[in-house]
Amino acid sequence: MVFFSVVTIVKNNPFGFNKTKQSVDLQFFKDFEWIVVDGDVEPDNGIYDAMNKGVARAQGQYIVFINAGDQFASVTTLQDVHELCDGADIVYGDAIEDGHMKKAKSHDAIAQGLFTHHQSIYYNLNAVGDLRYDESYPIAADYKFTAQMMLSDPTVRYIAQALCVFETGGVSQINANQGRAEQRHIRQELGLWAPFTPLRQWFGHWIKSKCASLYWGIKKIDIVSGVIL
Repeated sequence: MVFFSVVTIVKNNPFGFNKTKQSVDLQFFKDFEWIVVDGDVEPDNGIYDAMNKGVARAQGQYIVFINAGDQFASVTTLQDVHELCDGADIVYGDAIEDGHMKKAKSHDAIAQGLFTHHQSIYYNLNAVGDLRYDESYPIAADYKFTAQMMLSDPTVRYIAQALCVFETGGVSQINANQGRAEQRHIRQELGLWAPFTPLRQWFGHWIKSKCASLYWGIKKIDIVSGVIL
């Protein structure tokens, strides 16, 4: 068994795929398999159908999704996670977005949304079990997947460093309103309580679209950021 299953979903994005491939190839830690699910080679019913294919094929202890255009934050990212994961069911860290460090929120705040970018979350496949991404949520299935795992009382390990470079402009950002609506339904479905979260998410998205420098300035102030963004 390999230690990591790195899964990359790609469709009509050769430039992004090549960036991701270079990042994967440069990893110092080599005990991993790279699973590529190409929508041009094998048609799928959307990104989460493709991601479920990746989960089904994975043979590693941990699985992480680094999709076309995304990159590992460093050539030592897999090595660092290997050394620091401590066998936890969920391992996560910070992310780099638009050249800025985006600190993860506490995993205890799962009711408020994903605590970091999905590309910075490593799932222990033994803990995943038969769980799969719910394709009825085309934007926010990653949130439901992670929330369901969190509700199973997993062991969680936070690594205080960036683990991914997030490629902006993806489906979740383009369809932010739909994503927020789906998250609201997921919270209702799972019994999570966060009544002000949709407003906070909308406000954060609005600030970012109107004045990105203000958004990133606020994100640097952890206490304020956790309340309003």
